[in-house]
Amino acid sequence: MKTRRIHRAAATPSVHRIVEDIIGCKWSLAVLAQVRAGVLRPGALEQAIPGISAKVLNERLKKLTRYGILERTSYAEIPPRVEYRLSAFGAQLGAILDQITALELQRTRQ
Repeated sequence: MKTRRIHRAAATPSVHRIVEDIIGCKWSLAVLAQVRAGVLRPGALEQAIPGISAKVLNERLKKLTRYGILERTSYAEIPPRVEYRLSAFGAQLGAILDQITALELQRTRQ
């Protein structure tokens, strides 16, 4: 079985721009949350995120992969199988998002 990994492009935007783009997009946050929870395949992601279309999901997966947040693994099987996982950068970003969530909870309790 052959696998092919696709890594992020060499010229990616700054981390500030990436965070701004991800936080400003409800679908990107939803996709990221599901991948962090262990949902790895596009079909399962589409089922796990209410209201997202296949087109929007694929656009967000491509964007998150291009930013280096997700890693895409394509398996040479019939039928084809694709899985997404958090990269090391994606795990770091997830930790930052957790801190933002904790800060929001702290703020709303006061």
